[in-house]
Amino acid sequence: MSSSSSTLSLAPEGRQNFWAGLVLVTVIAFLALVAGRALPLIGGPVFGILIGIIVRNVFAPGVAYEAGIRFAAKYVLQWSIVALGAGLSLSQVAHTGLDSLAVTSVTVTAAALAAWSLGRLLGVSGRLKLLIGVGTAICGGSAIAAVTPIVKPDDHETAFAISTIFLFNVAAVLLFPLLGHWLHLSDTGFGMWAGTAINDTSSVVAAGYSYSKAAGDFATIVKLTRATLIIPICLVLALVVAYREKKHGAGDFRLARIFPWFILWFLVASGLRTSGVIPAGWLPWIHQAAEFLIIVALAAIGLSSNLRRMAGTGVRPILLGLGVWGAVSLSSLAVQVAMGQL
Repeated sequence: MSSSSSTLSLAPEGRQNFWAGLVLVTVIAFLALVAGRALPLIGGPVFGILIGIIVRNVFAPGVAYEAGIRFAAKYVLQWSIVALGAGLSLSQVAHTGLDSLAVTSVTVTAAALAAWSLGRLLGVSGRLKLLIGVGTAICGGSAIAAVTPIVKPDDHETAFAISTIFLFNVAAVLLFPLLGHWLHLSDTGFGMWAGTAINDTSSVVAAGYSYSKAAGDFATIVKLTRATLIIPICLVLALVVAYREKKHGAGDFRLARIFPWFILWFLVASGLRTSGVIPAGWLPWIHQAAEFLIIVALAAIGLSSNLRRMAGTGVRPILLGLGVWGAVSLSSLAVQVAMGQL
């Protein structure tokens, strides 16, 4: 990635260095952690995203940083989720997951209907509608990445969808905690709302723990339950594509490639906590480690964002993303009100 004359460059173009990117992300995460301690209403996770975005778009880190940044954005986030599992009992995980199924089912249906109807109204292509709908309904960029080899969109469609999803992820992290306090939502009510209405896991975790620890724990389980829906959705899409394209439809589709394996490790960690293998005295340290890992991952996601590219995606995909996101957010609250869960 080349830097323009109007930006400072942290490194020249050249060979990628895994550790350079990881050190940069860690330094940003430490600054975000300190800032979050000073301003807990905003919190370290939000500062991690914001500082990452600023560094990415002002200082333009070169390709030497990219490998470490990608590693932190993907794998460190998964480790943080596993660490969070170590602080939750299996009974709590099972109870929360079952409680969220009704709300999740409604929000996924609302996302599908909104993507189809609003996409037709705006004249957005079918594959782009699908990518934005699935990304908003399930788990953001991860869901888009999972369905891409099945539906085979053009590269620019994938870029549009991911940029649009990311835009509303950042908006959700900033707005949801404020709206939750304004609406006087309980910890579980906000956790359910965040877990069912925010796209990526990182943004759910950031918004949840910015609200409260209890809300963050609840939102994380709800989001992980929601993320597992990508499996049946991918299977259905694969069958549809295979039916339409008998020769080329789903030849490269493999369940093992798209399955979110870190969810299994989350359950293993929770099982160790439930069985007493992990002592209760370790829990505060584990939670602090998980919090820092979350901030590291969010800083990496911020460092991966390109404001110019996001601005160049066009208005219609953004309007579609806004409409689908609004449908998911409002339907989540409506179901909770109807069920008396707020």
